[in-house]
Amino acid sequence: MNRQNLIQLIKKKQSFLCVGLDSDIDKIPAHLNYAEDPVFEFNRQIIDATLNYAVAYKPNLAFYESRGMEGFKSLHRTMEYLEKFTDQCFTIADAKRGDIGNTSTQYARAFFDKKNSGFDFDAVTVAPYMGEDSISPFLKFENKWVIVLALTSNKGANDFQIREDKNNQTLFEQVLRTSAQWGTPQNLMYVIGATRAEMLGKVREIVPDHFLLVPGVGAQGGSLSEVAEFGLNADCGLLVNASRSILFSSDGKDFAGRAAAEAQKMQNEMAGLLSLRGVI
Repeated sequence: MNRQNLIQLIKKKQSFLCVGLDSDIDKIPAHLNYAEDPVFEFNRQIIDATLNYAVAYKPNLAFYESRGMEGFKSLHRTMEYLEKFTDQCFTIADAKRGDIGNTSTQYARAFFDKKNSGFDFDAVTVAPYMGEDSISPFLKFENKWVIVLALTSNKGANDFQIREDKNNQTLFEQVLRTSAQWGTPQNLMYVIGATRAEMLGKVREIVPDHFLLVPGVGAQGGSLSEVAEFGLNADCGLLVNASRSILFSSDGKDFAGRAAAEAQKMQNEMAGLLSLRGVI
């Protein structure tokens, strides 16, 4: 999905909601354990329930890789199901890969080269610590996106990301300025944690046109209104992720309906924010 398609999708659904498929087999409703593939069945029902309100889905690969081959089967079936809605949603592999040379090339093929890997994600999260050659192999794929980790919402982000150099420039600012030269707003996004909403203004000074993937709204306590205040641009420029607050709003047979209600609540708020800023 290219940038213009993504913008049109956001305007059509009046939403910039990304549903994180952090589908922990230990947390899904117990009645699903009798399904042939409990995680896929959980994902399928979540997708069906939230598709009218979400513009993106983001499987977190840790919850699939940790289950070995069974986990990969669940992920593969989930992505096959999402392919039925290619014009209705953007897909992100939350993989946080980061390596160099041939290894990075193979990671890119794993997520973007459907003929060889079976996966055809629109985007993948990548760690930039090893520099340009950890990112560039992913950028060679047309209409695919690299989402660079820049400023995360976890406590450990304080260890490196917001440390300042002798010129009072933080590490995450250096990451933004340098990596923005490797690609364009057509194929580069950035991860910016919602719990760092006050820093979004500074982020927008450096990358005014890029899309930002913003986790941390919902269970982690980030404020959607604050994220929109500092992060929205003329094209929206945001994908705000919610995982646990939608996936696990109920552990009973009503889980899909409760997920839909939570997603609709967020979409309604997003529609108001987009209208207020003149995006729609």
